[in-house]
Amino acid sequence: MLPQEFLDRMKQMLGEEYPAFLESYEKERYQALRVNPEKGSCEEFLKKAPFTLQPVTWESNGYYYDGQDTPGKHPYHEAGVYYIQEPSAMAPAAYLDAQPGEKILDLCAAPGGKSTQIAAAMHGQGMLISNEIHPSRAKVLSENIERMGIVNAVVTNETPQALAGMFEAYFDRIMVDAPCSGEGMFRKNADACDEWSMDNVHLCAQRQLEILECAATMLCPGGRLVYSTCTFAPEENEGSVSRFLERHPEFSICKVEHFPGMTSGVPAWTEHPAPRIEDTIRLFPHKIQGEGHFLAVLEKEGSVQENYRGFCANGREKTVAERDVEAYAAFCHDYLKKKFSGQLIRFGEQLYLAPADMPSLKGLKVLRPGLHLGTLKKNRFEPSHALAHALRSEEVRYSWDLPGDSREIRDYLSGQTFPAEGEKGWYLITVDGYSIGWGKQAGNLMKNHYPKGLRIPFSGV
Repeated sequence: MLPQEFLDRMKQMLGEEYPAFLESYEKERYQALRVNPEKGSCEEFLKKAPFTLQPVTWESNGYYYDGQDTPGKHPYHEAGVYYIQEPSAMAPAAYLDAQPGEKILDLCAAPGGKSTQIAAAMHGQGMLISNEIHPSRAKVLSENIERMGIVNAVVTNETPQALAGMFEAYFDRIMVDAPCSGEGMFRKNADACDEWSMDNVHLCAQRQLEILECAATMLCPGGRLVYSTCTFAPEENEGSVSRFLERHPEFSICKVEHFPGMTSGVPAWTEHPAPRIEDTIRLFPHKIQGEGHFLAVLEKEGSVQENYRGFCANGREKTVAERDVEAYAAFCHDYLKKKFSGQLIRFGEQLYLAPADMPSLKGLKVLRPGLHLGTLKKNRFEPSHALAHALRSEEVRYSWDLPGDSREIRDYLSGQTFPAEGEKGWYLITVDGYSIGWGKQAGNLMKNHYPKGLRIPFSGV
């Protein structure tokens, strides 16, 4: 049951379009996935995928899948070949237009859809800080960053205010997918209806402005900020953007391409509309194949010199020389063909690969300071599950492929060993060529190193 106060407001907003809007709630919602280009091309995936797929207009790696398909239960999902994501939610990160080599912040990042989409556009180059204020959600974010094989992301669990105190005019681009009243998700999530109230709309609008204030501090001159919500409420959309711009005249709204079905922001829906508020974008479920969303692309005036770095309160993170971690160097020599770029960071026995020139994160809550390479044990190195996801079969000395539709891959994901003849040592296990974990060959047997906490019991093929 949709809240009556919500319906009354939507009827006033939409006028003659209201019946079509209401009718959309009687229809099946659209479901989509986004292919991970770091695992392989879309063309390659489309040849292998056992799903019915149609492209999402505004995201080149996005595809709708049929309601009868269950991609979340396929081994490809565990391999990070794709991320299941609501189609409208793919739009904001597409408009952020992330570029390789940039410094980018996703300020409200959990569960990781937009962060992994941004990372895909960066192709492992530059630095992405993915932040989430809630600890449990930050953990899920970190797990999704790992599953998608992202090598240049740092996951933090901080308040926007704490980050703003650390970074000043530092990031080239910032994504603010702000906490909101969730009206656009009513069809997807029935619980959102029960939690809705106009009081919550007001509270969200206030919180959004506080978050945007922090983002403004951290964006460098000439940088791009994308603000998005999954609500229809004008107070949280045109209203939040207009109030922010009134306080920050150094920002302006960018005019960007609208894809078919997208509509413009409406000046009349807020009391003091900002200039060009009509250049913001709304997504309505009766007009597009997706749920309700809003986004605004903002740019900060000014420009920076080529070697501009911005300000970080703690300076740069100290690196560890490879000669000081001999066991890792020996592992790379024996089993890897790929040479990673970045800097090594050690926390006790744990070794990470951080983005080059990474700022010191001292004083911040950090869940993942880059790619977890593995564990340094006495006279040996044990590679991490995250490292397996970050590699391809051609980048390792030994690999072992299991068919995606086989009992063997399901046995592997459930933690079982399997017969395997070959050279002793570490093998990258793949499913139809996509990396999914580690195995270690010894005595004609492939020992299973798929993490116990991720193992899936299967009852059949």
